[in-house]
Amino acid sequence: MVEEAQLERWFCDEVLPLEASLTRYLRRNWRTAEQVMDIRQDIYEAALNGGRQDLPANTAGFVFTIARNILINRSKLERIVQFEQFADLESLDQGVDLSATDRHLDARDALRRAQDGIDRLPPRCREVVRLRKIEGLTAREAAARMGVGVDTIERQLVLGIRAMADTMLGGTGRIRRGADNRLGKARSR
Repeated sequence: MVEEAQLERWFCDEVLPLEASLTRYLRRNWRTAEQVMDIRQDIYEAALNGGRQDLPANTAGFVFTIARNILINRSKLERIVQFEQFADLESLDQGVDLSATDRHLDARDALRRAQDGIDRLPPRCREVVRLRKIEGLTAREAAARMGVGVDTIERQLVLGIRAMADTMLGGTGRIRRGADNRLGKARSR
């Protein structure tokens, strides 16, 4: 247990100086700006309660971990469906929800299939998908980094995503360049 005076000193000297960066973090990661100050107060309360047990060696890491966990918990609470909205609870499909283990295994399998799809792409196409979808660059930023035109980035992205989807759905994952043009010409006739 930490003495109250030591806890107050720690909070004033190490936690409160993080307020500006903590507020920026919350504004970036929470969709309702009006709730940011309330969330920050919840973080301070949790930090104080945790600090009463033992003061952390890395205060910033401790506070931002609390912040992340509170944001996750609040997000989960907002997704809970109010049962009062349903007139007949008996009509709900009870077999839809998978156990946490099943969801984890399904997610791992989907991730493996996505990685397999990325690995099968040609190098340029793979790089475009990585830059746009994994690193989150805009088409213009990806084009500048690769030294190609924006239209090339957009075309390669479409081809890559289609090939990845084909792989994930059990197909060969081959890029089909001319199929779209022939299909478009056939439809216009």
